[in-house]
Amino acid sequence: MKTTTWILLIAFILAALAAGLIRLATRGTLVGAVAVAPGPIQQVVDERGLTRLPETYLITMPFPGRIGSIELVEGTLVRRGQVVARVVQRDVELEVQQAAAAVERLQAAIEKNADNTVEKTLLLQSERFVESMRSAVEAAAERVKAGLAKTDYAEKHLGRIQQLFESAAVSEEEKDRALLQKIEAAVDYRQDELVHAAMVALQAATDLMPTMVQQYIDRKQLDEAVLVKQKAEAEAVLHQVLENQRRSVMTSPVDGVVLRRHVTNERFLPAGTPLLEIGRLEDLEVEADVLSLDVVDVRPGDPVEIYGPTIGTTPAQGSVSRIEPAGFTKISSLGVEQQRVKVIIHFNPDHLARLRREKHLGVGYRVRVRIVTAQKADALLIPRSALFRGPSGQWQLFAVVDGRARITDVRIGLINDQLAEVVAGLNPGDLVIAAPESGLVNGQRVKPILGPLPR
Repeated sequence: MKTTTWILLIAFILAALAAGLIRLATRGTLVGAVAVAPGPIQQVVDERGLTRLPETYLITMPFPGRIGSIELVEGTLVRRGQVVARVVQRDVELEVQQAAAAVERLQAAIEKNADNTVEKTLLLQSERFVESMRSAVEAAAERVKAGLAKTDYAEKHLGRIQQLFESAAVSEEEKDRALLQKIEAAVDYRQDELVHAAMVALQAATDLMPTMVQQYIDRKQLDEAVLVKQKAEAEAVLHQVLENQRRSVMTSPVDGVVLRRHVTNERFLPAGTPLLEIGRLEDLEVEADVLSLDVVDVRPGDPVEIYGPTIGTTPAQGSVSRIEPAGFTKISSLGVEQQRVKVIIHFNPDHLARLRREKHLGVGYRVRVRIVTAQKADALLIPRSALFRGPSGQWQLFAVVDGRARITDVRIGLINDQLAEVVAGLNPGDLVIAAPESGLVNGQRVKPILGPLPR
């Protein structure tokens, strides 16, 4: 092919490309655009939540013992005051009888201890015995005196007989008889002294008998004080056993439903063992763990939309009841450490009744909540996807001005996942590129395809 032909072919191709570029430049890049328009907007916090009850009533073992079998199953409706569990009554009755018998035994012991009839008789008898011993001692003393006089007489008589014997006035037999009388008198006197000493010693012991009996009576009064204390202790045990008998029959504190049954068959259990958990499903609420960055905008009373597969196609309405003052650390599903705060949400009573009736909503069901932290009925709106951050961190977007994409600084008010409120930088009717491509540059010619605001 000749050189001239190649030159002409290349010139033709370049001319065609130039014509195409001119046509493209004249038409511009197709972009989706939205006209800035007034409308309602809500700023929301969207989180997962879990249904719960603000208070549940745990029925526990009141004291160590054997619990009877519990027939109530989860989901059973119970009325306030209805018997839901009971300790084996025969065991309780035996404990009451034993405690009552202990009180009666101690009362009988107190009455027996208070009877001093025998002791008083013994005291009187011992006093009489003391008096008798005193008389006996006095008599023994007199016998000693008589024995001494008899001994003196026998000695003098023996002396006279001996003088007469020396003068042969009496016989030797009479002298021997006088000697025998002296010896007998001395022996009798010694016996009388020993008897008197024994009687004095016996009197000393006898004198202690009334004191001993009186001390025994006094000690019985101390024993009575001990018995009274023991009776008071036994009565306290009886009162505790009677209280246990009252507590052995456990009733429902509220009108509610059985949430959990921890024990089924009869068995021995320690005090405090959980038996049943009862709650009021009419008080059902939602607990949501909200990021601390978002919770600062949440206030008690803020309206909440509760939705999700558990709720069904029609969302339920509620409101923020309480925001707990302390946050906690939670690891997200991606392993990111987050600081979150518990927010408690109450259902609208009518909506909760509908969910209980139609969906049988219970405790521990997963839901989603959309908390409305702020809203306006007539705000200047743009798509949230139109916004991006500028070099200084300010909000920017691409506005369509005279067929070209122009970067425009804007000031944003309320914002959510779909919409944003423009406070400054745009006017109603201005066109903005809804979702600008990464390759779009400032001043590039564009051809907008107008679409609606997202809802």
